[in-house]
Amino acid sequence: MGDIGDLLVRLYDLPQDPGLERLAAAGIEVRRALPPERLIVLDWVTRHFGSMWAAEVEMSFSQHPVTIWLAVRDGTLFGFACHDATAKGFFGPTGVDEAARGQGIGEALLFAALRGMREAGYAYAVIGDPGPVEFYRKRLDASVIPKSKPGLYRGMLRPRAEDGAN
Repeated sequence: MGDIGDLLVRLYDLPQDPGLERLAAAGIEVRRALPPERLIVLDWVTRHFGSMWAAEVEMSFSQHPVTIWLAVRDGTLFGFACHDATAKGFFGPTGVDEAARGQGIGEALLFAALRGMREAGYAYAVIGDPGPVEFYRKRLDASVIPKSKPGLYRGMLRPRAEDGAN
């Protein structure tokens, strides 16, 4: 998890995302998930990223419309991005299959979710406890929110290793 705190992103002046066209040419579609895909996506997220992220993804499927975007090619899931999962106005979690990283899938999912937030009426998004801070700062001109560490996740229960959970 990030060491500097949460980030704030201005949604009203998002930069262009040229990656969608490149992914489409490669046959990868970035789209909003459908409710019947819930169990398939939850299983995939649990296997690749663990039960904590799966819980947040499940909440994204509980929204109407759902607040999760998928990257899919020929019925294969490559990644996801959510918003309004743990808190209103929060982007994340987001993840891409390890074998598919480096193709721009994560960035395309990021922009799809942020555009979805803008379309839902948000002017700003919070990226809570971000991982790739420099990427967000460079690509989105994201600002650090002062005194936001440990933030929303302070005191959150976590699985214990002895329980065999992830």
